[in-house]
Amino acid sequence: MLDIREIRKNPDEVQNQLQRRNGNFEISSLLNADSVRRNLSHEVESRVAEIRKRSKKIGEMKRKQENGEELKELLAMNEKLSQEVKIYENKLKDAEVLQNSALMNLPNIPHSSVPDGNSTDDNEFVREYGEKPNFSFTPKSHDEIGNNLGIFDFERASKIAGSRFALYKGVGAQLERALINFMLNMHTNENNYTEWMTPYLVNKKSMTGTGQLPKFEEDLFKVDNTDYYLIPTAEVPLTNIHREEVLTNEILPLKYTAYTPCFRSEAGSYGQDTKGLIRQHQFNKVELVKICHPKNSYEELEKLTIDAEEILKKLDLHYRVMNLCTGDLGFSAAKTYDIEVWLPSQNTYREISSCSNFEDFQSRRSQIRYKPAQDSKPEFVHTINGSGLAVGRTLVAILENYQNQDGSVSIPEALLPYMGQIKEIVAQ
Repeated sequence: MLDIREIRKNPDEVQNQLQRRNGNFEISSLLNADSVRRNLSHEVESRVAEIRKRSKKIGEMKRKQENGEELKELLAMNEKLSQEVKIYENKLKDAEVLQNSALMNLPNIPHSSVPDGNSTDDNEFVREYGEKPNFSFTPKSHDEIGNNLGIFDFERASKIAGSRFALYKGVGAQLERALINFMLNMHTNENNYTEWMTPYLVNKKSMTGTGQLPKFEEDLFKVDNTDYYLIPTAEVPLTNIHREEVLTNEILPLKYTAYTPCFRSEAGSYGQDTKGLIRQHQFNKVELVKICHPKNSYEELEKLTIDAEEILKKLDLHYRVMNLCTGDLGFSAAKTYDIEVWLPSQNTYREISSCSNFEDFQSRRSQIRYKPAQDSKPEFVHTINGSGLAVGRTLVAILENYQNQDGSVSIPEALLPYMGQIKEIVAQ
């Protein structure tokens, strides 16, 4: 959520920055709602002050047993003012709802280093690792490889749950589990993240705090007749661990990681990636979250991105890093790096991690603050997160990049300790 004081102070600058996102983000209605709210607040406060002033005099008169016309007039005036306060307070509540709704639907302001653009075509290349593999045969897609090897069963998954679900079988399930453990061990043992096991259901306040609500409710799975939502990413519970807390300066930055299944309705994506594991209603992910000082959050974003990249380097998978343009930037993010892994069967790169700095956009919603000094006023932290990595998509990349002409798939060396020394997946 943006700072209403900053919007009020520099409306033209804020409007210009929001226009970089190429959307219809108009702040005039927000400023009107803010003006109405402030005027109503003044009406309430001025009447409450008058009531207190008269109440003091009424108390003095009663102590002196003065029961004349003046006392009656004062009591009548206070009663009238009290009724007016109730009326204005009700109007104020409505005005606060309007203002809050307008604020909640405004996206974050892009950082100055984010390139202007309209779509993925305008994203900025940052760096790459490795080279695209050369095959002496036409590479197969991951779903064809998995079906031939007998490690997936999409047909029975559809029978059990419907479309966009998967069953992993035998070595396929083992490989997914191996990737989860490999990623968590890397991030905890080598990158010094603290591992958490979190709830997979969270309340509305948590979803609002990280920016999924109210704007993206159609993308979520909600449990009927409850306040619970299935998490779309571990970003939500990990960030909300410190909701409505004031942290000490010394403990920052906090570095958290968690494995969770993730649940997304994929609203509006019908017809896209309907085959295989690329776009599922349920998928596994290892998440990275940082809560840090505002002054060095962009340095921490660079470090988090490198931590995510290191997984792909250890697996020796070719990838590139892209700086997302304003037209491709997520709602809550001020800056995002997409890590895109190479998929031979599609002859293209696919996103496997988005690493974002939200600055104080999430912390303002979630009221996560810190004290720069013991006697100083609390300030909002900056929050950062990224996938470290999307597990299913990493498995997809392994199947496609490590496939052999005979249909088998070699296991990357880094995963051998997690696979019981299975070096190759063959038909089951």
